[in-house]
Amino acid sequence: MPYVNIKVTREGVTPDQKAALINGVTDLLVRILDKSPATTFVVIDEVALEDWGIGGLPVDQYRRDAAG
Repeated sequence: MPYVNIKVTREGVTPDQKAALINGVTDLLVRILDKSPATTFVVIDEVALEDWGIGGLPVDQYRRDAAG
C-alpha cells in the first residue's frame, strides 16, 4: 500500500496539474513496482512560499539571489 506525499510551493498549481501528478505517480508505481492503483495513495501538499527554504534561505530570497 504505497503512500506518496508531494510537496509543492503554493504558486498556482492547477487542479489539472495535480490530477496529472496523481495519475503519473500512480502509473509509475504500477509499472515499476507492480502496485495496485486501488491501494496507492498520493497526497499533494501546497506550502506557502514563506514556509519553504533552499540552501538556508527562504525560497523567494534564494530565487532573487540566484537571478542576480
